[in-house]
Amino acid sequence: MITFKPLEIKDITAITLMMQDFYTIDNYPMDVEVTKTLFQEFISNEKLGKSWLIYSENEIVGYMILTFVFSFEYGGKIAFVDELFIKETARGKGIGKEAILFVQAEVPKLSLKLLYLEVETHNKNAQKLYLAHDFELHNRKLMKYKVTK
Repeated sequence: MITFKPLEIKDITAITLMMQDFYTIDNYPMDVEVTKTLFQEFISNEKLGKSWLIYSENEIVGYMILTFVFSFEYGGKIAFVDELFIKETARGKGIGKEAILFVQAEVPKLSLKLLYLEVETHNKNAQKLYLAHDFELHNRKLMKYKVTK
């Protein structure tokens, strides 16, 4: 049985360890202490979003983070599936599918108008999963401006 538990302060170490594994896949940089501080802020302010640990048979097998944005184009609050990670040992068991169904069920409860997500080009399994659950390719380019210190 797959269950989703809202992230609590006491869970920050567990999620940070998984996040390190996730970021290693694509060589993303990560400062563990900064990440822990960000989780404290995120958990303390419900206006920023929601996050869950994913359990299978009472064992943590992944996590999901949903961040909120306000959009005039879409008529209100939208969300970004900022991260969805399933441990390697738990992949291929339908847990990602359960996570997508879970977050889609949360959409009306959270009064969201739209869910966005991004997926790495090489991650064909994730792309198939999202397309199979009514996500569509977006015809816009995602761009970024990064503030440097």
